[in-house]
Amino acid sequence: MPDLLIFLAAASCLIWFWLILFHDNFWRADQKLANTMEALCDWPSVAIVVPARDEADVIGQTVHSLAAQDYPGDFWIVLVDDHSNDGTADAARQSAPSDKLTVVEAPPLSHGWTGKLAAMAHGVEQAAEIAPEHRYLLFTDADIEHPANALRQLVLKAERDHRDLVSLMVRLHCQSFWESLLVPAFVFFFQKLYPFPAVNNDQSKVAAAAGGVMLVRRSALESSGGIQAIHNRLIDDCALAALIKGNQGRIWLGLANEAKSVRPYAGIAEIWKMVARTAYTQLDHSPLKLAGAILAMALVYLLGPALFLTYGFHSAAMASSLGLLAWMLMTCAYLPTVAYYRQPALLAVCLPVIGILYTLMAVDSALRHLRRQGGQWKGRSY
Repeated sequence: MPDLLIFLAAASCLIWFWLILFHDNFWRADQKLANTMEALCDWPSVAIVVPARDEADVIGQTVHSLAAQDYPGDFWIVLVDDHSNDGTADAARQSAPSDKLTVVEAPPLSHGWTGKLAAMAHGVEQAAEIAPEHRYLLFTDADIEHPANALRQLVLKAERDHRDLVSLMVRLHCQSFWESLLVPAFVFFFQKLYPFPAVNNDQSKVAAAAGGVMLVRRSALESSGGIQAIHNRLIDDCALAALIKGNQGRIWLGLANEAKSVRPYAGIAEIWKMVARTAYTQLDHSPLKLAGAILAMALVYLLGPALFLTYGFHSAAMASSLGLLAWMLMTCAYLPTVAYYRQPALLAVCLPVIGILYTLMAVDSALRHLRRQGGQWKGRSY
């Protein structure tokens, strides 16, 4: 038994050494837009598309921050009200001048489409009518507050580096206990699954985006088949990134400096629901992939700390020491993301417990799928 424990602990350590040294430096959390005052000779026009469904409590902040952009070129905001019942459209109209904002109602949801993508597609159609000359589309969620220079910095990145998609993972709301415990880890796991440096490398096949902020070159979207090509996807942002990069487009993904979500999570239940909605989809609805993910999470996050903390039961000193080393390695890897969210460094030590919770969310996602309750969002189930 001691030899088996030593083998497993060593395997956990080797995995973490590999992740830190050879997995595209995902853990550094250093992919960010440079805040520059560089100017362009010609600032291209941009159509901003905001899909919104029952967002009256936050839409005002989002639309106001978009209308207040200091962008030197022309831009327009198209808000697609996806059959809201809470006055979302009126709240939006009160937050921006009419010459900057157009509010349209989404058509009835067609079979096979997800609600958000249908709203985005309708927004693209409306933008083409309102401003047929626009070069870029900015897709942004209804709960994002943007700094005044957000659009300028996104367009600069796209134009200067010839990128067809520039996306930012905004700072999610992180103030309550459960937000502090779970939100930074959500971003850490996303970075591990889709290392941002690999996403930004044209030679890598890794493609991802963050749905909160996605600036897309219009010609690249159209040549890739448009929103229609991904109309039934639940994880719409990564699907869009894969679509564009798969069509030889150049994409970039980073962490936002100032753009942030203004939507708080009401306890662990809200975060749990957010993750469980798509976790099993990420695993291709495969029981085998789910089982593999559970075993991998146990080996990578739980085994090392468990062996260290239970030394009094197994008395395998080498296994316990290696377990502590694995714990230290994962803590060090997690620290940059914890620092990005301005949380206490001690929080990084809790990653094993957080890993258990996220594993349970994935299991719950699979159970919801079996009960035909998967993909539930805003009163719809996909």
